[in-house]
This record gives sequence, C-alpha cells and structure tokens, in this order.
Amino acid sequence: MSSPPDHPAAPGTPIRRHRLATRAWHWVNAVAVIILLGSGLMILNAHPQLYWGQYGANFDQPWFRVAWVFEGGRVPGWLTIPSSYNLAIARRWHLFFALVLGFGLLAFMVASLINRHFQRDLRIRAREVAPAEIAHDVREHLAFRFHDARNPGAYNVLQKLSYALVIFVLIPLIILTGLTMSPGMNAAWPWLLDLFGGRQSARSIHFLVAMALGGFIVVHLVLVILAGVGNEVRSMITGTWRVPEEPR
Repeated sequence: MSSPPDHPAAPGTPIRRHRLATRAWHWVNAVAVIILLGSGLMILNAHPQLYWGQYGANFDQPWFRVAWVFEGGRVPGWLTIPSSYNLAIARRWHLFFALVLGFGLLAFMVASLINRHFQRDLRIRAREVAPAEIAHDVREHLAFRFHDARNPGAYNVLQKLSYALVIFVLIPLIILTGLTMSPGMNAAWPWLLDLFGGRQSARSIHFLVAMALGGFIVVHLVLVILAGVGNEVRSMITGTWRVPEEPR
C-alpha cells in the first residue's frame, strides 16, 4: 500500500504497488501486442494501401501507401511476423493473439473491478486534469521526477490518462475494428459497418490505433528506462517497488 500523503517514504522503502492481475495482464499483453503488431504489418503487405469507405482496390485512390514510408512498397521483414512473406501464417498468429488480447482485457477488467484497482489507482479526479496540474506533472517528468514524494505509490495524472486511453479506448477500438473486417461478423453484427463507415474505414482506423499503441509502447519503455529499469521491471514481476532517490 502507498504511504499516507503527509508522511513521505524514505528512499529504498518497499511498497506493494502492482497486484497479481495487473502483473499477469501486463506480461500477457506485452507478448500479444508485439506479435499482433508484427503479424498485422505482414497482413498489410498483402495489400499495402489504406482507404476510407466501403471499398478499396488497386485502382482506388488510397489515403496511405506503404510505399510512401518504405522503399519497395512493402514493410521490411525485420518489422513483420513472420519475417518472410507468408500471409496465411501471419493471419493465424494475428487471429490467435487477437483472442488473447480480447479475453485478456475482459479478465483484467473483471479482476480490477473486484480488487478495486480502477477505483483505487486509476480514478481520475477533476482537480487532476486542471491545466495547471497537468502542466506541473509535465514539468516533473521533464525533471525526471516520476512520482510524488509524499505518496510515491500513487499513479501520476499522465499515467492515469494514458492508461485510461489504452484500456478504455484504444484496445476496445482495435478489437471492434478488427471484428468489422470479418465477413462473418458483418453478417452477424451489420451495425459494425455502420458504426465505422465501412470495412475499409475500419481497416484504416485499425491501422491508426495499432500505430498509436506502438507509440505508447515506445514512450512507456523510454520512461521505464529513465525511471530505473531494474526497479520498474522487478515491481511488475514481484509487485514490490522501492521508493527511488529524488533527482537533484
């Protein structure tokens, strides 16, 4: 548990920070999202253009071409799963880990409601999203101060906002747009096509959300390194985090 706000914990003090459900979901997601991104880029290579609307074919005008980013018009093998072109294997990996992502999110949400993780750690209060409060948190991050010395176990507002965006917006959105690209789901739930403006629009949104998740992962890893990779990784394995020294 976190120390009371008015009694700062000394550097090196162990704090129980991450519960089992959070740790398990974190590592399952780490594997699932990386494989989904790699296999998704391989699937994109099968038709490396994106469109808006119901239809998209070689002679339609795309809003995005892979050729604008990568020479040769294909995502290179070092970014894809598998590394050599194989659409069938990429789809199998992608669909399997899409199930892992979806059911993992459901299990995490149920567990977080039961153990009050959402209410205790991720609830965003009105005062925390005031412009002055957010600006203060940004300045603290730029100074490499990532926790409140008075309550070091608490999540800061930038963490809460980013985690809420990922958990409640990006992952549900990427699941729903993925379902919209399935002909079987189109027959069962035709309202998905109306919701996203057609299968090609869903494919474009799916790609944009995937890139947003990739960007989140990059920023997350950079902040973990800056905050102290040993302490942060250990806390996500054992659940125990040690209060670090304050940077001068």
